[in-house]
Amino acid sequence: MWNKLMLAGMVTIMLSGCDNNEVGDVSLGLFTTKDIKIEVLADPLVPGVTCHMSNIVADLNLADPSDMSISCRQTGQITAAMIDAIDKSKSGDVVFKKSKSIFFKSLKIRRIYDETSQSLVYLAYSTKETSGSYKHAMSTVPLWGTEAYQAPIKP
Repeated sequence: MWNKLMLAGMVTIMLSGCDNNEVGDVSLGLFTTKDIKIEVLADPLVPGVTCHMSNIVADLNLADPSDMSISCRQTGQITAAMIDAIDKSKSGDVVFKKSKSIFFKSLKIRRIYDETSQSLVYLAYSTKETSGSYKHAMSTVPLWGTEAYQAPIKP
């Protein structure tokens, strides 16, 4: 069993350096194996939205932290056809998923459409409870000023 855990950990470490979405890597100190990684993510159905996410990666450490931060902005055109193609349910749609440890913890980003404010909500969260809490962060992208914006109907 221990050999399988070690092998899984080594594979995770090797793959963590292969992330082509990484735009930043900040060490948390000379005597730690933890770094803050910054990744850029384009929404696959709404490519006019770019998100930057930071999260802590703890190579050679089995207790991978769940803290993350996310910031999303309009960086291109957002059309009505793009909005028509997305999941508009209350739970939205997972647009990104990343394994965070060999203990089945993952980090996910969901896109949720808020029809009332005509905004896209991006929720980053961990799927495993840490210190009594599920860690999460949120960012919004308003559709105001885009082709996708629908003016409210006045009575």
